[in-house]
Amino acid sequence: EEASPYPLVSTCLRVLIANLEKLCPERPDGTLCLPEHWIFPQEVAEQFLQLLTWQGKLTDKTASIFQGNQTNLKLVNIQRVKISATAFINCFCHHKLLEVDATSVHSDLPLPDIIHGLCSSSWIQQNLRCLVLDSASVPHNSGLLAFGQLTGLRILSVPNVCFYSEDLANVSQLPSLENLDISNTQITNISALLTCKDRLKSLTMHYLKCLTMTKSQIFAVLKELKCLLHLDISGHRQLGSDLGFYFLQQKDILPNIVSLDISGSRYINDIDVEEFIQQRPALRFVGLLATDAGYSDFFTRRRGLKVAGGANISQIAEALSQYRKRSCYMKESLYKLFTETFSVRVTMPAILKLVAVGMRNHPLDLAVQFTASACALNLMRQGLARGVPVRLLSEITCLLFKALRNFPSYQQLQKNCLLSLTNSRILMEVPFDRFSATRFVLGWLYRHENPKVQTMVVSIISTLALQLSREQVTQLHEDLFMAVKELLEIVKRKTAENSDDTTLLFSLKALWNLTDESPATCRHFMENQGLEIFIHVLETFPEYTVQSKVLGLLNNIAEVPELTSRLMTKDVVKHVSALLHSKHMEVSYFAAGVIAHLMCDKQPWPLGAFQRTAVLQDLHAAIQKWPSSRCKMSALLTYRSFKAFFPLLGNFSEPAAQQWALWAVYHVCSRNL
Repeated sequence: EEASPYPLVSTCLRVLIANLEKLCPERPDGTLCLPEHWIFPQEVAEQFLQLLTWQGKLTDKTASIFQGNQTNLKLVNIQRVKISATAFINCFCHHKLLEVDATSVHSDLPLPDIIHGLCSSSWIQQNLRCLVLDSASVPHNSGLLAFGQLTGLRILSVPNVCFYSEDLANVSQLPSLENLDISNTQITNISALLTCKDRLKSLTMHYLKCLTMTKSQIFAVLKELKCLLHLDISGHRQLGSDLGFYFLQQKDILPNIVSLDISGSRYINDIDVEEFIQQRPALRFVGLLATDAGYSDFFTRRRGLKVAGGANISQIAEALSQYRKRSCYMKESLYKLFTETFSVRVTMPAILKLVAVGMRNHPLDLAVQFTASACALNLMRQGLARGVPVRLLSEITCLLFKALRNFPSYQQLQKNCLLSLTNSRILMEVPFDRFSATRFVLGWLYRHENPKVQTMVVSIISTLALQLSREQVTQLHEDLFMAVKELLEIVKRKTAENSDDTTLLFSLKALWNLTDESPATCRHFMENQGLEIFIHVLETFPEYTVQSKVLGLLNNIAEVPELTSRLMTKDVVKHVSALLHSKHMEVSYFAAGVIAHLMCDKQPWPLGAFQRTAVLQDLHAAIQKWPSSRCKMSALLTYRSFKAFFPLLGNFSEPAAQQWALWAVYHVCSRNL
């Protein structure tokens, strides 16, 4: 899916969401509605709601779009949203809903209000099939939860909820209930499940920490669940449980079981698990994460058996998929994945997608976010990223920045994000919020980190700077001014050390790109002795890789009319004119550009009229040597516009300057075709 472009419907909905205030009229109460003649069919309406939820834009104001009959919903996904009970009832409970997922919904919409809203519709009472209320809040003294009115329920999920044995007794009487998740609830006794023993097919009771029943009492209930095909009695990763171990010893329990999860259980070993599986030929899944089992050859030889464990990449992938909503096992799976992929050499987009799911499902869990970021780095290293779909890279990058916002003081997580941005494919091809990324990276520039981090930071800035719009550059002007000052300090220090390493080259490139079509940044460069520092650079380093970047920046300065005259010094003219005839095309080109702008300035020539004529002749001669056909010079790709060339093209008193501008325009057009 990620290898394909976004579907047209999805693209249109994203545009709509980005422009809701413009496209959707506002009601007198301040809420939004669709334009009068718009109708969203079910598939479009549900995708619209899902995108609003994922982007964090579903509020009372935007949820009101789903009032009335212009949209048709059967599935409502409001995970982690903040809306009021009134908005929930008014906007969603008049639809003919079949499924509702309110995982981790804000406490403004407590569980009793969700049930009350759903029960306000007789159609929903009879036909709602699936209700997911993971981590929903239940106020104190709420009394018995009124699930009994939802008679059509087949699937009920209430993990991490204040759900008691009395509630279980109520729920067990639902006539159609087949699938029940009561993980990490306050249930002390599961005997009420005997009420639905002839219809319950799936039972998830992970980490039932309040159970007061003995193991024999628990197993006695489970034995009676004749229709049960899926059972999860896994324990908490750190607290552990021996329930799974003793369950394996029950010879005649659940002979037709299809899936069994005993992850996190103590004392589990391969021999007991193998014997249990061999006695139950229908078994297709077993959860063994955070146990000592799953490592024998039996689990790879057994056809049709899926294992969620930590023995190999296949088991880890299954664990990431199976436990995507369970943070304690997500951490364990990610840790195993990090170890397994530390030196991986093959692209694994399917695994990377599972990492993204884990990050999205647990945005406020630092351990998940940090370990996931480390796994993402393993799976997106320079060579591997080329085989990962752009959409997936974009999602991972956006999730990394979301983690940064949630954990702004956790430096190692920030370093992982920095490392991801050093990936050339991500920087050049992947859509993400480059404005926020630039602000984040600039913040690291001022921290005076160790040399490796500093090199990483300036390399990222050198690329991001050229990708910002003029408006974004204006918004960042204070940050950019500080960056210019800091980068000049780096250049000054490296020049004094006579060190033309990658940090110097990236710093020069960053300054060049930051000053591109930014007069304010150019002025700040000059005010911080930038010209003097750059002249010293030219005098110190004869390498063309240094010269081209210095001259590129001087071109940017020369393009600012009020600053051109400040370049009219003997040192500048001497060094630049000397480089006109460089054998390196890029050096010669930028030297010619500086000279062309100086020739069109009204200020007196610092070396006299005779010298001016000689430089003009050199300029013309240099241009004549340049290729007339297509030029492969990479600098031609960096122009944002032709704005810098127009004053030169219109100056008929300086034909050599016109010639340089015309050559540049022609070759920029030819190169960008």
